[in-house]
Amino acid sequence: MTAVLLAVGGWAQEVKNHNLEVAKNLEIFNALYRNLDMMYVDTLDANKVVTAGIDAMLNTLDPYTEYYPEERQKDLKQMLTGKYAGIGALIRYHQKLKRCVIEEPYEGMPAAVNGLKKGDIILQIDDSLMTDKTTSYVSSHLRGEPGTTFLLKIQRPSTGKKMTFKITRQSIKMPEITWYGMLPNQTGYIALNTFTGEPSKQMRLAFVDLKKQGAEKLILDLRGNGGGSLSECVDILNMWLPKGLKIVETKGKLKRANNEYKTRLEPIDTVMPLVVLVNKETASASEITSGALQDLKRGVIIGTRTYGKGLVQVPNIDLPYNANLKLTTSRYYLPSGRGIEMKDGLKPDIEVKPDTLANITLYLDRLDSTETVLDYVVEYIGKHPTIAPAADFHLTDADYADFKQRVIKAGFTYDQLSKKQFEEMEKAMKFEGYYDEAKAELEALKAKIDHHDLNSDLDRHRDEIQQMLEQDIVSAYYYQGGELQVGLRNDKTLQEAQRILDTPGEYNRILKGKSE
Repeated sequence: MTAVLLAVGGWAQEVKNHNLEVAKNLEIFNALYRNLDMMYVDTLDANKVVTAGIDAMLNTLDPYTEYYPEERQKDLKQMLTGKYAGIGALIRYHQKLKRCVIEEPYEGMPAAVNGLKKGDIILQIDDSLMTDKTTSYVSSHLRGEPGTTFLLKIQRPSTGKKMTFKITRQSIKMPEITWYGMLPNQTGYIALNTFTGEPSKQMRLAFVDLKKQGAEKLILDLRGNGGGSLSECVDILNMWLPKGLKIVETKGKLKRANNEYKTRLEPIDTVMPLVVLVNKETASASEITSGALQDLKRGVIIGTRTYGKGLVQVPNIDLPYNANLKLTTSRYYLPSGRGIEMKDGLKPDIEVKPDTLANITLYLDRLDSTETVLDYVVEYIGKHPTIAPAADFHLTDADYADFKQRVIKAGFTYDQLSKKQFEEMEKAMKFEGYYDEAKAELEALKAKIDHHDLNSDLDRHRDEIQQMLEQDIVSAYYYQGGELQVGLRNDKTLQEAQRILDTPGEYNRILKGKSE
């Protein structure tokens, strides 16, 4: 009895000390700010200074606890719903034109419905000229309240014609499923983009449709899926797992943060072989989906380690003056009881590292100041009203030869990674005193690296450069789903998934290995 009293007394003293420290530090903070406000040489912006203090405090916690003052409520709403109101298109800054252009309209959204195309130059929004404006500036003018209407003036590069569109903004949301369809050997494929919204309904429709088309195996692609609703995650898993099964548990400091999530519906198919594709951008609900299937021996996970988001947030704790707090309150635990480690993420059953792109491809895709790729794709689209279906579309040898000449004539340059690394090695060898004895060999190697032949590099890396071009072109006709189909052609992770599903013995050995 004495021991119990001592333990209770010790706990009470701890609570008292904690509360004292909280009160003391809050009093210090208030006194500090009052003195700053009264005596600092310049007038303080209370919103700016206090928000910076709050953000600094939250930065000592986890990456997902965030403060949203009144002016950021739209950001919070978009984060929670995955929606915003606008025209539904990516835009980019064209460095040569000094203007923003349409990069990629979304299927079924106002930009696509009204006929805007990739490469259209944004000239004016209502009465505001968009000359020399940044992408964030133009984007903020394209967005607005759902149902509001504005005039958008553009110039179409393929014709030079200036056109004005009357566009009504609407709530924009990326499709839950980027694309689904049949692959060889009776294999169904679904690329799930998000768990935000109500993706479980679309997933059920897609899966049932694939079964009707003859699917006997399934690949679920969760690469790049950042998560979303926990209940949607459970309902999706319920398609392949029996009713009443515990999928995930949350545990936190408060009792109300402790919950169990179980499947609540009858499944569609509990025996179809299933492979899930993951990568370092697979996070949160996506990791729970992968981890639960792994723990319950229902599917094989292929790819790389996942993001490692094992924390649960309450997204909208009300604060005074219309502010909000997104607060981490608990941790996820999978059916086996393991958490999702923030440092390491979920380990796949079979690791397949994605291909790395050559430096020339990266520069052409993202860092090309000549805008050669964009200009080529826009001109190609202008000359071809239609193209073959996404899965069958290919550029010809003549098309690629034309592209090569454009790149060379444009004066395209890029940093060679080998040259940078050689220069670093050369510096290190001089510093350590090895340079003189290896000078002849180093100069010979340097001569080979310096003999930079753009034409031969474009030939050497044709396969990946051409696929990049084909994805850009196809997206203009078949949107994100078409772009994905082109990207799957040489996808090593997908190929490994197909191999495993086509080898039942190996698939079953991997599942059996988990139980052992």
